Amino acid sequence: MRRTIPVADRYKHLLAARVGDAMQARYAPPSPCISVCKIDPATRWCVGCMRTLDEIGAWANSSDDDKRAVWGVIADRLKVAAA
Repeated sequence: MRRTIPVADRYKHLLAARVGDAMQARYAPPSPCISVCKIDPATRWCVGCMRTLDEIGAWANSSDDDKRAVWGVIADRLKVAAA
């Protein structure tokens, strides 16, 4: 029998796999967006990328350091979600 992984957990796994590369990106870190755009009403984070609406809206105009900082916050949120 195949084990079913909850959809939100699949997204977290995909996002977690990208954190290290994004934090070490030499140039502009990639967007965390994985095209699953739905805000969780409990956390107010996107289910796909774990960013807030403010973080999503500011991304395009953010400096590379600010983008790395957002990736750091995402890493922290992933740890909280795994607990």
